[in-house]
Amino acid sequence: MSLLKKSALLAILILAADQALKIWVKTHIALGESISLIGDRAFIHFTENPGMAFGIELEFLGGAGKLFLTLFRVAFIGILVWFTWRQIHRKAPVGLVLGLSAMCAGAMGNLIDCLFYGVVFSASTYTQVAQLFPAGGGYEAFGFGRVVDMLYFPVIQTTYPSWFPFNAGERFVFFRPIFNLADAAITCSVFYLLIFQRSFLSKDEKKG
Repeated sequence: MSLLKKSALLAILILAADQALKIWVKTHIALGESISLIGDRAFIHFTENPGMAFGIELEFLGGAGKLFLTLFRVAFIGILVWFTWRQIHRKAPVGLVLGLSAMCAGAMGNLIDCLFYGVVFSASTYTQVAQLFPAGGGYEAFGFGRVVDMLYFPVIQTTYPSWFPFNAGERFVFFRPIFNLADAAITCSVFYLLIFQRSFLSKDEKKG
């Protein structure tokens, strides 16, 4: 299989899995509802994120924040796809190309939510699940959709000891962020590329 086909296949698989899970959650679970996967350590917990990865928002930008994020995603993905394409044509190491491909797929997954989910879904509420292609139209204009997040892994749940210098006696949860498969693909690919960058560079030097 050619490097281009490997890259495309990985990106398609990540994108398909991400969107399939998001659509299922959106059409089967009410906002804020949780489904336990492994006791009290792993959940499907439906939330919507109008901002960046892991629920980060740009509140200081006001109403322009969402538009800025969408345009930024479009520009970022364009540059990333172009760079990945260049690496494929220069026959860069397979690991480098696949890492970039996973990052592209993750970024595209969240961009699809931003661009289309507001148009094709009705609003999710705490008492009612959303409908796909509702008769009355979507909950928001094109480009202003909210990203669907659902993966929640509070692996450690405890309280700060009474002698702790801050937050004594208060509840402590790790890992608190709620994210999706697209976020996971981006984060894992970034760490993967950082960890193995020396290996990729050395392979490039040997080839050159």
